[in-house]
Amino acid sequence: MADEEIEVEGKKKSPLIKIIVIALVAILLLVGTAVGTMFVTGFFDKKDTAAAEQALKDMEKSATDGKAGAVDTTPQKVAKESPELQRFENSYMELEKPLVSNLTNTRKVIQLNLAIMTHYDERVFKNAKKHEFALRSVALDVMRQMTEADLAKPEFRTELAAKIREAMNSVLQKYEDFGGIEEVYFTSFVVQ
Repeated sequence: MADEEIEVEGKKKSPLIKIIVIALVAILLLVGTAVGTMFVTGFFDKKDTAAAEQALKDMEKSATDGKAGAVDTTPQKVAKESPELQRFENSYMELEKPLVSNLTNTRKVIQLNLAIMTHYDERVFKNAKKHEFALRSVALDVMRQMTEADLAKPEFRTELAAKIREAMNSVLQKYEDFGGIEEVYFTSFVVQ
């Protein structure tokens, strides 16, 4: 009878030990997953603080130079080598998709592809790509304001390009504090 009591007590402890072992394994698995994720995402990598410190020093230097912490973000014109005069390099970028709009009070449709030109550095094109949706929208607004009478004018395309350039520069000025688009060119132009 004493043997039977010992077996009964052993059977009662066995499920408790299994639960403890399963809980410990689950905890170790969670901790291992967390540590592995931190390792893969670079949590344990040595941080490069030199670049951040240099940027901070540059900002402090510009603040002490009387610029009050402002960093010059205005693109600079790219000079073209010429022995007689100073000329600027022309850079071009074409908007990828065509623009299609109706003319005012008519069933005619105008479709065109645009390219922009600047004398400034690549920041103008980066800003144009960044805000391409807004630039396309204002160009379409300008296009839809054209009438059939405007089509008859000999300088129609020139005026349209100038209006689109002004609208695009105002958008870039609004979002990036600098326009920089010197000219707008039509790479294709269809009115139907």
